[in-house]
Amino acid sequence: MPDSAFPSRPTPGRTCAQPGSVEPAWIPAGSPRRPPATDDLTAASAAPRPERVLIVGGSSGIGLALVTTLATAGSEAILAGRSARRLAEAVEALAGLPGPVRAAVADMGVADDVARLCAEAGPLDHVVATAADVSTAYGPVAAFDPDRARGLVDSKLIGSLLLARHAAPHLAPTGSITFTSGIAAYRPSAGGALVAGVNGALASIAAALAVELAPIRVNAVSPGWVDTPIWDVLAGAARPQTLDEMGRRLPAGRVGQPADIAAAYLAVMRNPFITGTVVHVDGGQRLV
Repeated sequence: MPDSAFPSRPTPGRTCAQPGSVEPAWIPAGSPRRPPATDDLTAASAAPRPERVLIVGGSSGIGLALVTTLATAGSEAILAGRSARRLAEAVEALAGLPGPVRAAVADMGVADDVARLCAEAGPLDHVVATAADVSTAYGPVAAFDPDRARGLVDSKLIGSLLLARHAAPHLAPTGSITFTSGIAAYRPSAGGALVAGVNGALASIAAALAVELAPIRVNAVSPGWVDTPIWDVLAGAARPQTLDEMGRRLPAGRVGQPADIAAAYLAVMRNPFITGTVVHVDGGQRLV
């Protein structure tokens, strides 16, 4: 797995850092390598840094919607994921927004990756985990294969625990960690036992860690059906028709959009009295 590397005070809109390309802290890429003047250091230390949020799985879908919302509001967003290409594309697409965006390649199922990611991110205000590899997660229990289950278990369950372990020391006491559960835990389907189990476990882990890590707040957001790129894989060319039919079955009358779920993450991040709970953003799917 490539090393994640980025300067401690990045230039807004910089592209994803590549291994070995780290510029000295405080010096934008391409600038003369001179020590900062005393006045520069004084001004830097006096200026409050923007809110800093680490979003794992932030290069597409729900995670990217959250990164976009944060950067638009002026917060600093660090997005992490396994694909250097997708991360670089996301950072390029977000260039020019008020808040700085940086990216780091990391695999949430690899302990060393997560430890390095959190150490290099620096002081954090909030952490959000949206990453999940569901490519081999569905299937009847009669055909259950532990090796095929590893993708989801490592990325979503083990990865969330590793993230809590390594991010907590860098979080402000007023900060938060938010996991991503999902409707499968509450409305499971045939062939989805593994997904239901992992999503349900994250709700319980959030409650336990809210006690253990207090005053840091820990919650989970549970999306229902959401129109994200995963439906290109699940439904192919029938994606629009499939999502339309699914939406008509919900009390809300439609499936969710990534921005709907991003708003839920922001709610639990911003409200200092929400901890140890699951916020359901499913258009009423649990009711039908």
